[in-house]
Amino acid sequence: MAEITAALVRELRERTGAGMMDCKKALTETGGDMDAAIDWLRKKGLSAAAKKATRVAAEGLIGVATGPKIGAMVEVNAETDFVARNESFQNFVAEVAGLALSVGEDLEALKAATYPGTLHSVQEELTRLIATIGENMTIRRVRVLSVPSGTVASYVHNAIRPGLGRIGVLVALEAESELEAMELLGRQIGMHIAATRPEALDIASVEPSALARERAVLEEQARASGKPPAVIEKMIEGRIRKYYEEVVLLEQIWVHDGESRVKAVVEKSGGKLVGFARFQLGEGIQKEVSDFAAEVAAQAGLAPQR
Repeated sequence: MAEITAALVRELRERTGAGMMDCKKALTETGGDMDAAIDWLRKKGLSAAAKKATRVAAEGLIGVATGPKIGAMVEVNAETDFVARNESFQNFVAEVAGLALSVGEDLEALKAATYPGTLHSVQEELTRLIATIGENMTIRRVRVLSVPSGTVASYVHNAIRPGLGRIGVLVALEAESELEAMELLGRQIGMHIAATRPEALDIASVEPSALARERAVLEEQARASGKPPAVIEKMIEGRIRKYYEEVVLLEQIWVHDGESRVKAVVEKSGGKLVGFARFQLGEGIQKEVSDFAAEVAAQAGLAPQR
């Protein structure tokens, strides 16, 4: 049986909105199992938010905030895109993004931080929002970039209001001067990143496992050509270079002119591109695909039509 700590009780309270004593009892009754405790509270009718906690939340908003030499980005999910148009939800995402500038990219620390203008935590504010709007919501991830000198620029694709949208990008540029020009370049790079979805900043930072997987595929394709080993090796190396041009930001063709390399554009500016982050709403979340006609038929006790 897990120890029923104050931290465990607090986590259950933040996730469900139930009272402190009810949360403690739920954990005691379920041996400290968090999921079982949520179900216990649901069965007792003591939780508003817990009833929604297992529902898939893949919609919502990306929120971006910047300050001098720093930028932060968060993804806050809800169940439907309707919520993204809710002003209270929009304000929450904007506040959390702004708070991340000072809290940093520790997600749990961000959830535990005091929500601006209140005496309670960000997670507790989210729980209240869940109860008010009636959908499951989660703060999924956070990223913070900073530079010692220069700027962290931002770009939000199809923003529904400043700093809020479905795709967000942060671009960290080091520079000693001409910050206004660097800010403009950073925004242009952000637009490029939103369109091209690079996986790494430079060749050295390409994930080794991803490179190994790509090389294995290319080797098999090249050997199938039946050409001599020396030719095959050149084919592989040529295709690896092409792979870098697709996934490495600095090796990509600049979308704004269709011919320059991103690294050449950055070098010409006198700045140095040291980092980037790209969030696309809901990426990687498995959404349930429902058959509405089948659901209606099942509820009516009818056999589905073929």
